[in-house]
Amino acid sequence: MQTQRAPADFLAARVRDLAPSPTIGVSDRARALRAEGVDVIDLGGGDPDFITPQHIRDAAAAAMHAGETHYVASNGTPAFRAAIADKLRSDNGIEVDPKDGIIVTPGAKAALFEAILALVEPGVDVVVLDPAWVSYVPMIEMAGGRGVRVELDPDDNFRITHDQLSAAMTPATRAILVNSPNNPTGRVLNRDELDAIAAVAQEHDLLVYTDEMYEKIVYDGNQHLSLAALPGMAERTLTFNGLSKAYAMTGWRLGYVAGPASYVKQIAKVHSHSVTCATSFAQAGGVAALTGPQEFIDEMVIAWDRRRRAVAAGLSAINGITCPLVEGAFYAFADVRETGQSSIELADLLLREAHVAVTPGIAFGEAGEGHIRLSFATADDVLERAVERIANLLGRLEGAAPAPHADPSATLRAEIRTV
Repeated sequence: MQTQRAPADFLAARVRDLAPSPTIGVSDRARALRAEGVDVIDLGGGDPDFITPQHIRDAAAAAMHAGETHYVASNGTPAFRAAIADKLRSDNGIEVDPKDGIIVTPGAKAALFEAILALVEPGVDVVVLDPAWVSYVPMIEMAGGRGVRVELDPDDNFRITHDQLSAAMTPATRAILVNSPNNPTGRVLNRDELDAIAAVAQEHDLLVYTDEMYEKIVYDGNQHLSLAALPGMAERTLTFNGLSKAYAMTGWRLGYVAGPASYVKQIAKVHSHSVTCATSFAQAGGVAALTGPQEFIDEMVIAWDRRRRAVAAGLSAINGITCPLVEGAFYAFADVRETGQSSIELADLLLREAHVAVTPGIAFGEAGEGHIRLSFATADDVLERAVERIANLLGRLEGAAPAPHADPSATLRAEIRTV
């Protein structure tokens, strides 16, 4: 009698040995507890609580009703690619050919994955700055490459230097992957750090993949700068971005990669053989987003800034936690080393006992250990309750006042929902 193979025997090693996304895992655990009737506050994800503005929704609906429900050009509609090119020129100082230098994808995550599949293979190293978004290294590994992590020092504000990058170079290094504003640390790279990255890329003849998803979400006068706009970098930089965060369009799945046509044309092969094209009528909404009113972005950033300050103050008043104000994005990256627990132990404790879901810092790499990431892209009152639950579990510092209550006049959330 022939022995039947186990399901694992049919799996590719690159998938069998791959860990699931930790951030999605946190949300899945929170949903499971909710299904059991537990009141869980999920701060593990990164989905803005604001609804996509009305004019963007109207544009997509109008396109759908007009019959724009068919396949479109694989690399995106001409109108959306033109809008992206104009945006890159005006906002970022990047000149790119809208015909051959842009691919529209179902989310920026797909753009990055397609580019890595096109440009990374066994024997190729890609330098990743650690802490790093949870999907970077798995993407590289699925393509057969190796993610070489450069561990940044939390006690030096996760600063990047020329020496650190140079020390990570190997004969197999082909690219550096950069993310600013950073998820999870909230760092916005300054000009000196960007110059260091550019110098190393040029000295070692490397490509740079730059994830700029949170570019419009910055605080305290920090300014986002694009690597592709630096001298000598346009010809060696692929810029990844999308509409999910700044335009509250996570469910629309609209992203893009932009860069030199010589690379983008090769990435387009992967794109055409995988997703074919991004959703047709969603791209009409994308045009409206990039070419229409932009004031609502500032309004959302004002709300996130208020929440950023409240969460940082509230967490820093809790035993064992220090939470500095982040410079960009909408995640608090709290230092919990003084609790004496690992980030996984503390995250598990908070979920089990306080019913607050957070992401352990180790999910983002070794340099993230001793931290937890909490999204403050949710309502003020929800954040207030979350901080209160954590404080009740861990205790407040002696003399620390309770976190301030949510401002009842903070009506931005309702206002944006009806714009």
